[in-house]
Amino acid sequence: MEQKPPDSQPKANEKAAKVREELLARPLSITETGLRSGLLGDLALKTVYFAGELTGHEIAKTLCLPFGGVVDNILSFLTRQKLLQVTGSAGFGEQSFRYAISQQGTERAHDVLEQNQYVGPAPVPLEEYNRMIRAQGLGEIRIGREDLQAAFDGLVVSQTMLDKIGPAINSGRSIFLYGPPGNGKTTIASRMARLLGRQGIYIPYAAEVGGQIIVIYDRLNHRQMLPQLHQQEQGNPSLTAWGEKKGKEEVDARWVLIERPIVMVGGELTLASLDLIYNPISKYYGAPLQMKANGGMFLIDDFGRQRMNPRDLLNRWIVPLDARVDFLTLHTGQKVEIPFEQLVVFSTNLDPAQLVDAAFLRRIPHKIKVDDPTPEEFCEVFQIFCQRRGVSYDQAAFRHLMQEWYVKPKRAVRNSHPRDIIGHILDIARYEGSPPCLTPDLVDRACDAYFADL
Repeated sequence: MEQKPPDSQPKANEKAAKVREELLARPLSITETGLRSGLLGDLALKTVYFAGELTGHEIAKTLCLPFGGVVDNILSFLTRQKLLQVTGSAGFGEQSFRYAISQQGTERAHDVLEQNQYVGPAPVPLEEYNRMIRAQGLGEIRIGREDLQAAFDGLVVSQTMLDKIGPAINSGRSIFLYGPPGNGKTTIASRMARLLGRQGIYIPYAAEVGGQIIVIYDRLNHRQMLPQLHQQEQGNPSLTAWGEKKGKEEVDARWVLIERPIVMVGGELTLASLDLIYNPISKYYGAPLQMKANGGMFLIDDFGRQRMNPRDLLNRWIVPLDARVDFLTLHTGQKVEIPFEQLVVFSTNLDPAQLVDAAFLRRIPHKIKVDDPTPEEFCEVFQIFCQRRGVSYDQAAFRHLMQEWYVKPKRAVRNSHPRDIIGHILDIARYEGSPPCLTPDLVDRACDAYFADL
């Protein structure tokens, strides 16, 4: 493989920054929004229809578009067509004019709502969304040893394991976490996600393709950031908060700054949730899970326990994992291309060889086994949980635990056991009104209630 020159990464970052700045520039005309004037007119009409009456400023704020040069022209057109009417003014200037819908406008609004009922921030063209996501890919992320150790602070993770996790995150590719249950695969993935969340990316509230609206921003999966703080951290004064002056320009408010997203799914994942979600009543789309995860992490927990054959899911992703692009289908049958720029983490308690074939495993560059802890690590985890939960630790009681409940029954130690056993001890102590402490008697009572030995 041909090696890239040493300065290729800085040049790539500089190019990506220029793309971001270009796409975030405030549109000064309808043409610069990248949208048809008819689409914007219909969106403004629906906005007034549902609200009853709004000022020009309120309409512009709802659409996340500047009044001057964009919304003022849209409202002038709708007024000339007698679809809207000016009912008064809330102050000085055209932005203060109050607009209400006319009878003719109501009839037009009904026709428009038959096409789709989307109301909210104006979308960006899907092509611009694609460019923005590619400019903010995970290739920008560089995780060092100190970053990783800070993210995993408070967890007992060996240096060998950390030295596998670090390169896997830096790759920006897919990761397979596997091993026995109860050893913290989900916790490890969550800590990995912390490293991604420190950096913000811009996504649009919605995107438009072929006259269809796709809602992307999701309050459940996306955490909005304060642009001012983000820019101070990034040291880039050219990208400022919404509405703040950037020289003679402003930032396009159709884009929202979020932490790199973390989308987590488990057994509820279906193939249908990986395609555009069309609502036949509202007649617009919700973004699929992997589209919401773009620029961040997509964690598939309990892989192999979904309500479908795991090979069907993996076959769905053969092209995206290889080519870094995905293809979605509109209800009209039209195929659209979107980036597949995310760290996909498969987490499973099952044997990977039984789930997928060798050909697919080759497409997952990093396979990390999260194994049972050593006795020394188990002891350290136990002491940590005792300290966290306020339980007095006793070495003799711990030796009793190991001998009677692990060595004799030949039971494997798991990282989740200390948390659960100590939880049982606390339950007993609260019931009896006694101080929580580690004693052989309490250990036996807790383990007898915890382990389901027949």
